[in-house]
Amino acid sequence: MLKKTMTTVDFGGTERTEDYYFNLTRAEIMEMELTTEGGLVQMINRITAAQSQLELAKLFKQIICKSYGVLSPDGRKFIKNDAVLADFMSTQAYSDLYYKLASNGEAAAAFFEGILPENMKEETKKAAPVNAQPGLKVLEAPVKGTEEQ
Repeated sequence: MLKKTMTTVDFGGTERTEDYYFNLTRAEIMEMELTTEGGLVQMINRITAAQSQLELAKLFKQIICKSYGVLSPDGRKFIKNDAVLADFMSTQAYSDLYYKLASNGEAAAAFFEGILPENMKEETKKAAPVNAQPGLKVLEAPVKGTEEQ
């Protein structure tokens, strides 16, 4: 499970620091693998090899949405449903996270590794090609002082 503490400015102008949780179970990963033509890993490899920004953007959103949830008060359950997801996607935190993952390959790779179950992280490292790209740099922030006027 990945816990991200994010500070954002909400739509009312208030700065907020909140914890957000992301996780994929082995069953969820298996479902994604079985319902994706050629398998999930194959799809990711095709997207990165083709450098398809459109497909990569869809993948970022799919994985964020599939992995987001809230912990039950007793910590026994990780609740994922349409209402929980809609609430998160309505926040500035979702926007900030999506932008960060789409614009920073290292952040995307760390996020994807962080949401995997602990017992799958080593398996994934062994299966990953040596020169695999963790993500494409889809968006690029302008360098300070070089913005167009």
